[in-house]
Amino acid sequence: MKRIFMVFAIILAVSFLWSFSLKRPEVLSQSSYSLLNRYKNPYINSIFTDNILLTLAYIDEKVKKGDQISWEKVKAPNTSTLTLKPGHTFAFHDNILKKYQNQKVVTTNAHFISSEGFKSDGWLMGDGVCHLASFLFETAKKAGLKAEAPTRHDFAPIADIQKKDGVSIYYSPDNSHSSALQNLYITNNRSKPIAFVFNYDSTFMNIKIQELN
Repeated sequence: MKRIFMVFAIILAVSFLWSFSLKRPEVLSQSSYSLLNRYKNPYINSIFTDNILLTLAYIDEKVKKGDQISWEKVKAPNTSTLTLKPGHTFAFHDNILKKYQNQKVVTTNAHFISSEGFKSDGWLMGDGVCHLASFLFETAKKAGLKAEAPTRHDFAPIADIQKKDGVSIYYSPDNSHSSALQNLYITNNRSKPIAFVFNYDSTFMNIKIQELN
């Protein structure tokens, strides 16, 4: 009787572990980037970091256009998630190339402008968003996703990113072709939904791409 009970218990445990493994998302790729070395000047680095974190807040809709920005909340350690269904495309902003206009496209929900709370380091408004796009581009390629960055970030190096993976991001309200070229496009070419999970721990931006069940 005791042996039968033990066998039954083992079967239950194996069944539970098997069902749990089926539900657990498969990690396609993951990367980690320091937000303390975006720029040598500490003040400018802080602007880059703030703009990166604000973009994530827009992605997760923790902040929406017209909201009063609580920088204490934006800069606190947090996790943001973006989900992409099969065949859908993520674009960094909504000025997109014609070949993507008939597809379902999701964006960061941001345009990197002052009215949305983005900061300038005295040169460009929204400095830092190119770094976040480059992180995404590199991680998406490692995951085997279809990723296109028409304009490289050749005018300046990006720390922790190879030159070939630097992405230039620029939004223009006039829907110019130049603006659409300075965008990032990532298409879910898999049969299941995927999730981009961004975890910020006050030093590092950790990006994980998972396939959902």
